[in-house]
Amino acid sequence: MNKNPFILTPMIPEKYFCDRESETIQLIKALTNQSNVVLTSPRRVGKTGLINHCFEQATLKDNFITISIDILHTTSIGELIIELGNAVFNAVAKKSDRLLSKFIATLRSLSASFGYDPLNGTPTFNISLGQVAAPEYTLDEIFTYLEDAEKPCIVAIYEFQQITNYAQKNVEALLRSRIQRLKNTYFIFAGSERRIMNEMFFSSKRPFYQSASLLNLDPIEIDKYADFVVYHFNEAGKTIEIETIRKVYEQWQGITMYMHRIFHDAYIELREGEACTDDVIKQVTDSYILQNEKRMQEMLAFITMQQKELLYAIACEGVATGITSAAFVKRNHLKSASAVQSAAKRLLEYDIITEKGREFSISDPLLAIWLKRKMG
Repeated sequence: MNKNPFILTPMIPEKYFCDRESETIQLIKALTNQSNVVLTSPRRVGKTGLINHCFEQATLKDNFITISIDILHTTSIGELIIELGNAVFNAVAKKSDRLLSKFIATLRSLSASFGYDPLNGTPTFNISLGQVAAPEYTLDEIFTYLEDAEKPCIVAIYEFQQITNYAQKNVEALLRSRIQRLKNTYFIFAGSERRIMNEMFFSSKRPFYQSASLLNLDPIEIDKYADFVVYHFNEAGKTIEIETIRKVYEQWQGITMYMHRIFHDAYIELREGEACTDDVIKQVTDSYILQNEKRMQEMLAFITMQQKELLYAIACEGVATGITSAAFVKRNHLKSASAVQSAAKRLLEYDIITEKGREFSISDPLLAIWLKRKMG
């Protein structure tokens, strides 16, 4: 049996990692030169895969302690601290009794969170939100522990823009004031909402202003991705035409996760000696969209009718311009320019649509494709 080369998890073996050569060099160079990094890209383009790939390179793996947390689901500084505390415990403290003892001694504010599993013979660390009574103090303790680590630490925080949604309004300043004092700990601030991330790090009015190097992650170039697909199909004695790959690339706007999913499923369908035709691609694409239909329906259930009408209008045009113009409003049977403006603001906040140079499009290609099919 051949291993499916189109890996759908963020942990991708070197052999199946597609391109990102220049981005890998840039990210490792920045981190090894004691620089924090802002890594932005649309969702599902491969931020997590790139970071994991870099963390596995000898330059970082042998010389740094690497830690990752995803804060997209968090709604408060307390929840962020829980994620960070658990990640540091698993990545560092559990490595030895000495490191664990030091962790327990340093995090005095969370002493009640430590335990022992008699069945597995391993230490445990279970923080509840109520235990984070003094977030600033606990954060200082965690950073103190990282600063005293045997090796420099790199902390990757995914969907970092989420902190702007916290009820506490001083979170950016709180984090910045502490991070700027660290000498042994460096950060990758990864985010998929470029507009917000750019405001956070490149507006002179914000605490994180010019505190990190910028690395934008765009879709992999079509030629490099096509070479990758052809090579791995051929390795298994299967064939695929460049034009077929190009159609998939265009349909999914170069979003790696979606393209990988389509080729992953197509790869399964073919036996050795068979060709991946447009019909095979259509079959697996239809199946994938059907699998996700319920999720798309639930997404639409949480937006207003005016927002939904604008979403359909943008889906119909693909890339929409002049959305508050009389022509656009009339053409798409919308209520008014002010209603469109209000709906667009909310859809942008929800990251359902994207604005680039006064052009609006649907952020998620899967949603765009599903809506077009729904509209017939």
